[in-house]
Amino acid sequence: MVKKRSVFDINFELDEEEETAGFPAGNQRAPETKSMDVSPQPRVSEVGAPRRGPMASAIAETADATAERAQAEAAIRAENDALAHEHVRLKKLGLITDLIQTSDVLTSKLTRDRSANVDPELAELKESIKAVGLSNPIRVEQTAEGFELIQGFRRLTAFRQLAEETGDPRYTRIPAAMVPRGEPLVALYRKMVDENLIRKDLSFGEMAQLALSYARDESIPSGEAVSTLYASALKQKRTYIRQFARVLEALDGTVRHPEAIPRALGLDVYKLLDAEPERAEGIMKALKEMPDRDAAAEMRILRDSLVPQKKAKAEPVAKSVSKTSLRLGRPEGEARVTASDGKVELRLDRDFSAVPRARLQAGIEAFLATLDEEG
Repeated sequence: MVKKRSVFDINFELDEEEETAGFPAGNQRAPETKSMDVSPQPRVSEVGAPRRGPMASAIAETADATAERAQAEAAIRAENDALAHEHVRLKKLGLITDLIQTSDVLTSKLTRDRSANVDPELAELKESIKAVGLSNPIRVEQTAEGFELIQGFRRLTAFRQLAEETGDPRYTRIPAAMVPRGEPLVALYRKMVDENLIRKDLSFGEMAQLALSYARDESIPSGEAVSTLYASALKQKRTYIRQFARVLEALDGTVRHPEAIPRALGLDVYKLLDAEPERAEGIMKALKEMPDRDAAAEMRILRDSLVPQKKAKAEPVAKSVSKTSLRLGRPEGEARVTASDGKVELRLDRDFSAVPRARLQAGIEAFLATLDEEG
């Protein structure tokens, strides 16, 4: 018996677009048929592009991962370079801040413009630090031995005292800004001075003492030291500092409490010593006779030194009323000279207090010697 072959009718509904499209290469559409052979046909994947093997896929994935990693590493290196440059820039500006041990901070490079005597306002500073912390870091220069203090002597002192009084380890480390290494000494002094110029409680005596210390370090006259350190101060203020420096210089280190000298008293003592330099010996002798004196006792000694001068002024002295006036042309401007009995007055737009003491004395001696010469 012969087995019959089954034939099925399959109807295909073509899209309208496909029905209207012609066959490529001019082939004609085959006549429609309602029956066809439905033998198994190959799958699309079997006649498409060849598949990659596992090894090829792994190599491609590794290459992609390596490229991505190289890009990420390049981005990290670029970011690190930018951060390093920014760190160097901020360090040069003194804007890098860190917590450092207070025991590592030295105060020997610069003479402090703060007196070592009792500071009545230090207690207020310590209470503020305990309440809200330190808002303004100290400034230090890193050295081989540790850190050298540039600014913030009172803040450092407050932290050290708090650590000792409370035993709190938080006060053994203090916020500090790092200034660039190798700055000239005058620049470091100026940083300290300019910060404290804005403080109203810094006395003329303390500023004068600092100028004298800087003058000794640099082997320059005290007047030049004042002009260098206090270039940011007003002219009148610099004049007062020079006059206080002359007082401390004339009394040769016997003044222990320069911060306590009021401005008026300091200027009066300056005028006394400027008119009668020999009076310095008596003042120094009186100070040395009281080695355990406090600030109040020292001020009394200085005030007592003015009494003989005031009594002498009270005595009426007959003087001649005749005067001789001169006007001289100078590079600084016109100099006006008035001479009378016991007095020669010179007016010129120049700060004579800035002239070194030895040079000023030599000039006056030459002036008087010339007047004594017989024509």
